[in-house]
Amino acid sequence: MFTKSFIRALSITIFGLLFTFQAQAGLKIEQWQTSSGSLVYFVENHDLPIIDLSANFYAGSARDEKGKSGVAGITRYLMTLGAAGMSDEDISKQMADIGAKAGGDLDADRASFKLRTLSSERESQKALEIFTKILQKPDFPETVLEREKARIIAGLKESATQPESISSKAYMKALYGDHPYGLDDDGEPETVAKINVADLKKFYATYYGADGAVIALIGDMSRAQAEKIAETISAGLPKAQKPSPLPPVTYPAAASEQQIAHPATQAHILLGYPGMKRGDADYFPLYVGNYILGGGGFVSRLTEEVREKRGLVYSVYSYFMPMAELGQFQIGLQTKRDQSEAALALVRETLAKFIKDGVTDPELKAAKQNIVGGFPMRIDSNGKILDYLSLIGFYHLPLTYLDDFNQNVSKVTTAQIKDAFSRRVNPEKMVTVVVGGTE
Repeated sequence: MFTKSFIRALSITIFGLLFTFQAQAGLKIEQWQTSSGSLVYFVENHDLPIIDLSANFYAGSARDEKGKSGVAGITRYLMTLGAAGMSDEDISKQMADIGAKAGGDLDADRASFKLRTLSSERESQKALEIFTKILQKPDFPETVLEREKARIIAGLKESATQPESISSKAYMKALYGDHPYGLDDDGEPETVAKINVADLKKFYATYYGADGAVIALIGDMSRAQAEKIAETISAGLPKAQKPSPLPPVTYPAAASEQQIAHPATQAHILLGYPGMKRGDADYFPLYVGNYILGGGGFVSRLTEEVREKRGLVYSVYSYFMPMAELGQFQIGLQTKRDQSEAALALVRETLAKFIKDGVTDPELKAAKQNIVGGFPMRIDSNGKILDYLSLIGFYHLPLTYLDDFNQNVSKVTTAQIKDAFSRRVNPEKMVTVVVGGTE
């Protein structure tokens, strides 16, 4: 029997430890479905006495109603603040007493809940009991809801004064219009104020069903133990059917540019275009190409042209964010107010040249070396692999996704990058938002 002090000391030590999977050895992912319809993805590893698991639902912010945006985020968060008669203080104290840690996240597509616990019987059973109650029996206390609404509204009002937040919200609305991806994860002050307990219960009953939910597990347990855990979690979830797919994203009909006044000393600029979905056939050419364009930090074209040669920006980057529907391709930069027009013009020029001319063989070789060389850091811990298991399951990617990653990167050619960018990114129809630019 572990003592409480031993558990705390051990948990502090081992939670910081990492283990490495040798890429060449492959990663054995087992997959099955529970009797309630949840998909399960499991990796058995006994290197450390730890169990990591997550439960993922089609309950992201894109499922919000326009007039009550914020329900998805508040529902996910309040589930962790009261369940089966336990208060948020009860949950936190009981988790701390056994050295367990709970967490989670929310984006436009999904809501996730995570648990890390020692694999010893007493500790794991108690942690799983609490975790399961959070997923299956949320209380949604009205007093907690009102408290959290006040906190969220105060935060939203504060963020409405910050150029980063202003630019991000305006950009997403410009890019996605009335599509659910244009809704803010946290909602708006006026929409959050309307949210009540009935809204949370309805959202939970609709979007937290077992059908289609994705449960990911990794660590010090057998297949039989993993099956039992997944079955227990899945069996007590709502019986709602898997939600329908989100509507398709439409491309902008024409370019748009929005100038928003702000007293900040720096101009914050975002420009973008609908990019790609998860599992897209163009994923690897776009991914490798973007590393060269603006995803590779100081070795990228944008950094070289706009920062190093001209000194026009403090930072500049680009990325693709694949989602269930077309996620964004975004370029972002910060610059002095009086340089905003020149910096933006150079970014557009650099992007247009990149799409027109493509990349060079030396650029491609260096990018592949950097991406492949950094790959082991992507899977050097239970937590990181857990995130990939969730990703693979939620977006129905191949079980060999991680094993094939480096090979798929290595296969990319300069012609494929040029072709993919020319088809998927239209510089003539991108949306642009400038906050605090030249007046």
